Amino acid sequence: MGISARLAELGIELPDVVPPVAAYVPAKVHGDLVYTAGQLPFVEGRLPTSGKVGEGDGLVPAADAAGYARRCALNAIAAAAAAVGGADRLTGVLKVTGFVASVPEFTGQPAVINGASELLGEVFGDAGRHARSAVGVPVLPLDSPVEVEVVFTWE
Repeated sequence: MGISARLAELGIELPDVVPPVAAYVPAKVHGDLVYTAGQLPFVEGRLPTSGKVGEGDGLVPAADAAGYARRCALNAIAAAAAAVGGADRLTGVLKVTGFVASVPEFTGQPAVINGASELLGEVFGDAGRHARSAVGVPVLPLDSPVEVEVVFTWE
């Protein structure tokens, strides 16, 4: 089953590729790999929220941040698909790097980035199993709570 059919089966529509907010491209092909730029959780051109992940008033709850990481991964699929001429040309996922803007005492970065990893597994099956880093940072572009970059394989 191709990636487009799998997305349809899951009821997921690929979003438009998010235009760069600085001097870079959304995805770059090198050989049989597609590297995405860091993807923010844009929905229809807007961040759904901003701020730091943590527990307490004024912070982004970890469960919400995991949903935003999922959206980052979906945006990464869209960027990679556009770079190679369609989602069905993507064959798997090698590496995910996730960044979580969090308060210093928050240590749940891996659970947040699971949102991205789980989506990639749903879409790519076994070919979506990947190496990963989940990193806590003090701030991300546009005060996004999460950012995810992905390395895909393609043919």
